[in-house]
Amino acid sequence: MSLKAFHIVFIGASTLLSFGVGVWAFVTGAEPGQSADRIFGALAFLVGITLIVYGVRFLRKLRNVGFL
Repeated sequence: MSLKAFHIVFIGASTLLSFGVGVWAFVTGAEPGQSADRIFGALAFLVGITLIVYGVRFLRKLRNVGFL
């Protein structure tokens, strides 16, 4: 597996993990008075969106490099 392929897999896994943590934080923070969980969930979603943008820019930058 090339470094490019590993990077894409790692960014994909990190994105899914970030969105999963965001959903988990919003579900557990549904009770009143737990605004820290909601802030944590919002930050996790922001990180997930940032990782998507990063992944797209990475693919554009290395479009001429092969996967093997």
